Amino acid sequence: MKWGKILQPPIENVKKLSAVLGVSDIVSKLLIQRGINNYDIAKDYFRPLWTHLYNPFLMKDMKIAVDRIKEAIEKNEKVMVLGDYDVDGTTSVSLLISYLSDKITDLKPYIPDRYSEGYGISERAIKYADSEGINLIIALDCGIKAIEKVRYASSLGIDFIICDHHVPGEKLPDAVAVLNPKRTDCNYPFNDLCGCGIGFKLIQAINNNLGLSDSDLTIYLDLVAASIAADLVPLVGENRTLMFLGLKQLRENPRLGFKILIKDLTRPVNVSDLAFVIAPRINAAGRMDHGINAVKLMTSKDQKVVLSIARTIEFFNTERKSTEERITKEALQQIKLEEITKSFSTVVYHPSWHKGVVGIVASRLIEYYYRPTIVLTKSEELIVGSVRSVHGFDVYEALQACKKNIFQFGGHKYAAGLTLKTGQLKPFKEAFETYVSENLQPEFKEPEIKYDLEVEFIDLNSKLLRIINQMRPFGPKNMYPVFVTHNCKDTGASRIVGKDKTHLRLDVLDSNRTHFQGIGFGLGHMLKKVKETDTFSILYTLDENHYNGKVNLQLKLRDIKFN
Repeated sequence: MKWGKILQPPIENVKKLSAVLGVSDIVSKLLIQRGINNYDIAKDYFRPLWTHLYNPFLMKDMKIAVDRIKEAIEKNEKVMVLGDYDVDGTTSVSLLISYLSDKITDLKPYIPDRYSEGYGISERAIKYADSEGINLIIALDCGIKAIEKVRYASSLGIDFIICDHHVPGEKLPDAVAVLNPKRTDCNYPFNDLCGCGIGFKLIQAINNNLGLSDSDLTIYLDLVAASIAADLVPLVGENRTLMFLGLKQLRENPRLGFKILIKDLTRPVNVSDLAFVIAPRINAAGRMDHGINAVKLMTSKDQKVVLSIARTIEFFNTERKSTEERITKEALQQIKLEEITKSFSTVVYHPSWHKGVVGIVASRLIEYYYRPTIVLTKSEELIVGSVRSVHGFDVYEALQACKKNIFQFGGHKYAAGLTLKTGQLKPFKEAFETYVSENLQPEFKEPEIKYDLEVEFIDLNSKLLRIINQMRPFGPKNMYPVFVTHNCKDTGASRIVGKDKTHLRLDVLDSNRTHFQGIGFGLGHMLKKVKETDTFSILYTLDENHYNGKVNLQLKLRDIKFN
């Protein structure tokens, strides 16, 4: 792992902020690195409030969307709420269904089948809407490129409202309203909302228009928080406010489906729990079975129904894990057999691989071969797959450059999906490898851990940890502070711990002879070098160790470099 130091702020700015806030220079440096450089910004950062959310009507087409939904309410129209089969899509559908259920009599949730329909708005969904006499479809977390599908729906007399956060193409669908802060003609102040975040802005706008209070919307914030965590959008600005308020709701009054999923937690739920406990289980429904079950889990108020769905989803999550492990092994074997270990990209394909886990497998492969990765499988007569990237490399641009060999694609800078016709596989692999080889910069070729500051152990204390904890919630662009200390020396008490003897309990002194202990999960193999090396550098976060009723500061090790 490379260690990369985050840009350090000018010392005069640090001293000025320290004086204004009455905090140490270390805290001021951490804040300035996160864009907090004066009292007012710091106040908002440490105390996120409802009032920090932007007026939803600043978003292009919002008034049109609200007026069309009000028309549907007044005319008692049939409405479909359609979303993608992942966490962002299913939470979005759950949000709108929950909010509109007492306003629209005939409201149908719709999640496309991952296998027979694929991603986004399908022709089957539109035909189903037509057969049910539906007048309006609200599409969430998808649809920004569904030009032909929206046109087809229009020919049947069905209107569309699209709420999407993916990058738009050159032309927008001819929908009644297209809500997407990434539109070039949209002046909304924050463009990093997830799909469920845009859905929330829509219900906020409807609520405002109906003269209702924002406090009525608190019950939907747990859905928004789960979506933000799962979709890995930047945890700054409006996203951070929504996450802060959403975690509060999850801790105080979570919806029944979430309550069951987090029942075994022994501490207040946090962002990691959303990402690693709730999100994989919601995703498992769409990956291994059908995403509509996740919507039922998140919208039902019947305990028996929710418990039954939760048990089913838990079963599919277990199946997902074993399937993912098997396919990862097969993909690694293919990489070796095809002798592409030294390529600039990874593109692997097998017709029998489970379509629901190819995205996870792509992420796993990057842990072995750190480079842009695509995992493909067969879906009826087409080849479909997921794309994952390495830090700094834009795979969406790479796909754009290879589009003549792609049937269709969509996504973000670091993650995308694509569909190929059978005859396109070989030329696409060649084109993608060529593009990556010509555009993958040297600095993108190996993983890097960014750290905030170089410190001495004397700088670390309980007050610093208290302030760091007040900087939560952490996530992309507001990461947990990472420190480096140089010239560390083993006291002789460092040892291997854990049932499987794979973890390192570090016992060290720094250059000032200040003593600290740390835990390095999975770093047990480094003990021999720790004992043999005179001095070394450690990279870590500050943490607490709770043991036998006592609480002590400890270092949570990320990496060690030997001098």
